[in-house]
Amino acid sequence: MHYTFCMQDFFFSLWNHMPWVWLVLTVVFILIEATTMSLTTIWFACAAFVMVFISLLPLPGHWQLLIFTLISLLLLIFTRPIVRKRLRLKKTATNSDSLIGRKTVVQDAITALEKGTVKIGGIVWTARCADDSALAPGEECVIQSIEGNTLIVKKSEKEI
Repeated sequence: MHYTFCMQDFFFSLWNHMPWVWLVLTVVFILIEATTMSLTTIWFACAAFVMVFISLLPLPGHWQLLIFTLISLLLLIFTRPIVRKRLRLKKTATNSDSLIGRKTVVQDAITALEKGTVKIGGIVWTARCADDSALAPGEECVIQSIEGNTLIVKKSEKEI
């Protein structure tokens, strides 16, 4: 028995099983979303799930693809920003990021032209002023940001 592969037979067979094709695509998109957690492919999964039921109607394949694309894009454009906003988790500061906003005391003088040092958590850090002002040893300052291994500080409102 000799069998030759024919694209027409393949597409005819695929057409007869479109609900299953859309169901498989739903699962694939869900698996991709589960591994990436990017809130992108979940909308394609939702659209593919809707297409499981729409594919039961006598619609040509190109119309099904068009409907799938429209549903996916509408979900992606209009619902993704809302869901991202609601699911946004507060970022927990870790390691050196947790220093931002903390108060510390100047160890070595900081001038507009020279870096100085501050001590926080038992560790001495190189520091410079955010506004090019000068800070004397013993003055209290607040850490504004971190650039490399240098803390960017600003004079605190209150003295120690």
